[in-house]
Amino acid sequence: MARILLLCWRDSTHPQGGGSERYLEHVADGLADAGHTVIYRTSRSRGAARSTTTGSGVTFSRAGGRFTVYPRALLAILFGRVGLGPLGSLRRPDVVVDTQNGVPFFSRLATTAPVVVLVHHIHREQWPVAGWLVARIGWWIESRLSPWVHRRSQYVTVSLPSADELAGLGVDPARIAVVRNGLDPLPAGIEPGGPATRVGGPRLVVLSRLVPHKHVEDALDVVTTLRASRPDLVLDVIGSGWWSDRLREYAAERGLLVPAPGSGAGTGPGPDAGSVVFHGHVDEATKHRILAGATVHLMPSRKEGWGLAVSEAAQHGVPTVGYHHAAGLRDSIDDGETGVLVDDVAAMTLATDRLLADPDLCGRMGEAARRKAAGMSWPATGSAMAQVLRAVTEGRRVSGVMSREVTGDADRARG
Repeated sequence: MARILLLCWRDSTHPQGGGSERYLEHVADGLADAGHTVIYRTSRSRGAARSTTTGSGVTFSRAGGRFTVYPRALLAILFGRVGLGPLGSLRRPDVVVDTQNGVPFFSRLATTAPVVVLVHHIHREQWPVAGWLVARIGWWIESRLSPWVHRRSQYVTVSLPSADELAGLGVDPARIAVVRNGLDPLPAGIEPGGPATRVGGPRLVVLSRLVPHKHVEDALDVVTTLRASRPDLVLDVIGSGWWSDRLREYAAERGLLVPAPGSGAGTGPGPDAGSVVFHGHVDEATKHRILAGATVHLMPSRKEGWGLAVSEAAQHGVPTVGYHHAAGLRDSIDDGETGVLVDDVAAMTLATDRLLADPDLCGRMGEAARRKAAGMSWPATGSAMAQVLRAVTEGRRVSGVMSREVTGDADRARG
């Protein structure tokens, strides 16, 4: 069995952890369940333990912050090679998965093991949020330095559009494998979305981290426009993040804000009471209850690798309206079948209004989305990733969409 080191700047204990962290943790669980030794090295947020081991046997090693997580991980790898430090038990891993969330760890410089670079999507559109200097340096690292340093490494991404973006940066397509997201089953006791769960008028939903590049403002603009003709329209916003206060201000300026349930204030929707409810971070059961009550899911994100929220909404028969330019949504949404892809907020408003006005169309798209989501599972994702790692340890490179049925020499492209 292999010794596998996973590197990621965050995990799910981090306040800003999201879908990419969930992806890697599910992969880690699958690899550990298969008998491999797995260590997940990441940053340490306030209150998080330095080291924990999950029920599946994955060890989490945490140290460093937003920037220091990178050099501290490299030092841990170097000390681990001689049996010292938090990675000493691993010593020399058989393979390293280096997650590039804009910037990789450059673990290739500290290990002799083969390195797989995991990239959910390219961050070109997101770098400006970091400020002029950091944005220029970050984009140079992502677009120039990393492809050169990893010019012989295997790449993994989560969608075909993201694979195309990597190829556009000069990564050889023959070294880019696509391992798509899985999906958790519905929590126990949660009724899947259907006529019985969608009561009380039309409801839109956004499930997202509240950060600038997710563009939740666009969803608020959709409601601002549509509430004139649909005064009973409500938007539920699920998620938290450092941009939350600005979004609440944005909603309040437009007269949209409704106090969240449990705040002690009235929550009735309407043109005078508001049209947007910010729920903040909620548990899984509450998240799925809100999704089950939705009519349409909006995903105005500037960029996504896949868009896990699309599939979670689809579990409840809720179609998504999202942006073409978000890249990964062109894979997670079958345009015109499981949802609608648009180019700007005006088109998002029109598409949303069309779905609300045509329940039959909305229902057909929702059921098609549900069928697509039914084919997703984390065990399948873990199995596909294991195939990539096995090929890399054997000195091979693989490409295309990986599936759990592909084995041996057929590890190369499917899809």
